[in-house]
Amino acid sequence: MTGWTWAAASCRGTAHERCAEPRQDAYRIACSGDDGDFLVVVVCDGAGSASHGGAGARIAAWTLTSCARTWLRATGRLPAADAAACWMLLARARIAFAANKRGLDPRDFATTAVVAISDGASTLTAHVGDGAVVARLTSSGEWISLSWPEQGEFASMTRFLTDEAGLSLRVARHDHPLDRLAVMSDGLERLALDFRACAPHAPFLEPMAAPLAACGTVGQDRHLSKVLSTYLASDRINERTDDDKTLVLAARS
Repeated sequence: MTGWTWAAASCRGTAHERCAEPRQDAYRIACSGDDGDFLVVVVCDGAGSASHGGAGARIAAWTLTSCARTWLRATGRLPAADAAACWMLLARARIAFAANKRGLDPRDFATTAVVAISDGASTLTAHVGDGAVVARLTSSGEWISLSWPEQGEFASMTRFLTDEAGLSLRVARHDHPLDRLAVMSDGLERLALDFRACAPHAPFLEPMAAPLAACGTVGQDRHLSKVLSTYLASDRINERTDDDKTLVLAARS
């Protein structure tokens, strides 16, 4: 059977644990099409400096996944850039509505947003802020970047869906056949990305993605998701990052 198999995990960072704060990352995954041909992955990272960043991430993740699923069911094809931009604006509007109900400002719900939609032959990415989308080419087995993290004005800053200056959105279509896909929040950037080469760090990604291709199922592999969660919460990972960590790994057979 041809289709996507995936594992996903999201773990609270040790910095949030020390302060008794909740996890600020949120993610959602969906399949669409007659045979689940399209995989939709959304990963959002609420700003640690925002009082309701986690809520903003959840609103954005739910909105963007719902829009993508509705589009794919209606059209059966990848969206154009303007459609993805409309989804981001809708997520931005829903965050503003939630903030207004609580007497707060949208910046109190600041979040990044990373979207990847793929049928294995073509992939669309829509991206605000940090986090990343990387993939492995079917033809060569090489891991490539599909959407790289974006910093803000300063090295320690990034863009957010709620920025008052407007939406800093990057949308791209990639027509390369893929057999692996990974979407992550910024807590894993220093482990999964080689910033000197501006490329994915294959030795980190490949050992985790390989079991997905070998499991022979379509849809979420719950066992591998639990294994991934245990690994992301391990001392080995926490020694290198104290931020929330979200990773969705997918393989197409």
